[in-house]
Amino acid sequence: MGANTSQISDLSENQSLRTLIGTESISENDPFWNQLISFTFISPTSSVNSKLLEEAVIPLAKILIENNPRTGNFGALVRIFLGRTKELKISTECQDQLFIWQAHNTLFMIRCLLKVFIREMTEEELHLQLSYQERVPGSCDTGSEVLLEELMCNLVHLVVEVPLLDITYSILFEAVTTLLVLLSYQLFHKEILRDGLIYQYLMKGRCLSLTSQLVKTLLYNFIRQEKCPPPATHIFEQQSDRGGLLYGLASGVASGLWSVFALGGAGSKPGLDQEQNPLPLSNQSLLLLLVLANLTDGPNNCPNPYRQAVTCFKNTQDTSSIPTEQHHMFQINFNSLYTALCEQQRSDQATLILYTLLHQNTNMRTYMLSRTDMENLVMPILKILYHVEDRNSHHVYMALIILLILTEEDTFNRSIHEVVLKNITWYSERSLTEISLGSLLILVVIRTIQFNMTRTRDKYLHTNCLAALANMSAQFRCLHQYAAQRIISCSSLHMRRYFLFALLSKKHNKILEQATQSVRGLRRADYAQDLIVIEEVIRMMLEIINSCLSNSLHHNPNLVYALLYKRELFEQFRTHPSFRDIVQNLDTVIGFFSQRLEAAGTDLSVERVQEVIMKGAQALPKDRLQTFPELKFRYVEEVQPEDFFIPYVWSLVFNSGVGLNWSPTGIELFGMDSG
Repeated sequence: MGANTSQISDLSENQSLRTLIGTESISENDPFWNQLISFTFISPTSSVNSKLLEEAVIPLAKILIENNPRTGNFGALVRIFLGRTKELKISTECQDQLFIWQAHNTLFMIRCLLKVFIREMTEEELHLQLSYQERVPGSCDTGSEVLLEELMCNLVHLVVEVPLLDITYSILFEAVTTLLVLLSYQLFHKEILRDGLIYQYLMKGRCLSLTSQLVKTLLYNFIRQEKCPPPATHIFEQQSDRGGLLYGLASGVASGLWSVFALGGAGSKPGLDQEQNPLPLSNQSLLLLLVLANLTDGPNNCPNPYRQAVTCFKNTQDTSSIPTEQHHMFQINFNSLYTALCEQQRSDQATLILYTLLHQNTNMRTYMLSRTDMENLVMPILKILYHVEDRNSHHVYMALIILLILTEEDTFNRSIHEVVLKNITWYSERSLTEISLGSLLILVVIRTIQFNMTRTRDKYLHTNCLAALANMSAQFRCLHQYAAQRIISCSSLHMRRYFLFALLSKKHNKILEQATQSVRGLRRADYAQDLIVIEEVIRMMLEIINSCLSNSLHHNPNLVYALLYKRELFEQFRTHPSFRDIVQNLDTVIGFFSQRLEAAGTDLSVERVQEVIMKGAQALPKDRLQTFPELKFRYVEEVQPEDFFIPYVWSLVFNSGVGLNWSPTGIELFGMDSG
């Protein structure tokens, strides 16, 4: 790069870079290094320009790979950076912006080169590239074999020790990004990596003692949501004519300094819901946290320390003592974290960290469920499900599982019906001027079921939707009229589809008698599978209605009204072997209220019908209804959750890492349509 570089197109012809990658060794004391790292480089602000940068760096890095065994220049560049990291904290305190700027530039170059190295070689070969030093023939290595671990430890120290200020924003962002790049070997392997040099350095090496500090810092970066500071042309002033090489260079290049890789390329990638002014450090920190937390456990069931830290941290207001057996424990402000989680539910990674904390950190889950403003958390999740057509399947799954985990708690199921919302403008099917959070949740989940049954037909999706509704059903309270209608209409729709598929199945069996056995068998199998799925949905919807009627009939006159309105359809299932047991209670309720309505006269107004229902609800003896086991479902992760989560997390890094661009060629971990 060097002092005069300001465009991607300049890189291949830049003399300083040519010297770095050339055939001559450069002493670490050579003034060349100061010239090399005194550059400004206006950051690519789109994925297109990030790709151009990658394409410009690749041929330079390949030349360096070829020459570095003789020159050791790459290791020298890393040592130049390591030498400067020792003084970064002091430089920050002294506002030595020139020093920070050069340290940033050095790390930026290392990161760009490492990204290519990792694609081109194994970890062992990377370790070897870093071990080469300038030396005369026949001399021995002087102990630089730990340079890779030294680099990783220094990056972690930098992230946790250097305070986040305007002048340190870019180098902190670069440190987080470089750690992501070092971990990106996983992208180029189809199998889940469970060991390796970089893995060992993080899990067992000197980085281990900083585990809780690193996780805490990454979480606070996410919480703070700091925007990239604007470019500042006044950062460096020409000190004097005798200011020396560095100040002379600095005075002419400061204008683009603080935009260096600050606004990366994620914003233009398809399918992302990013603001015009993204939050690069927050985004990158969250991605790194997810990567670390989802690393596999080590050999001999040695637990992942980063996951341990994520799952056991406590509230700063919690004054109880920390158990000695809990490793990597720390405290963080739960209120600030909760607020950030509520405000940032627009990206996959924000939803995934919410899922992780709800599922694995009991302290955080208890805190969330105790909040009196749960609508701030639930509403963004409902919006994700409502706009299911615009979201990738993994994001929808995570949002739905979050609801399932929340509905495992009866306190949540009761409280959501006490929260009244006004004017839900994003729900377009019907004007909702006033509705409880619980009724809105029901509407959105039923809409998701309908979408899935008609479009994606994913059994996993509708099973979890129904499980969430089932968990809530005994606590349904004062259901909105439209929510009650949708519960019954969803059931009736699937009943009609059931009869239709059963009829079509019989017809096709006759039509296909002349066809080949294989085709007939395939068609029968298709219809049989469809019938099984629809039957499961109907059965569960009937159990949900039954659970509500058995436990809170007197709280839900609108559900009784909707049930009576569609009573003819339900009567068809009285003798059906798959449904007759569960239909008994519905039949009892329909018969009881039908008699009371007949006794009240004819031509009854809606208001009069509702009055009869409300009085009847108080009069219906509970022993008239058959008792069924309570509907309760719990979310349980798969036996090997890493098979899902590691590819998912890395697909997020691939698609939304700021300033990072990988060519799809060579990516083995997931398909390019992943997510």
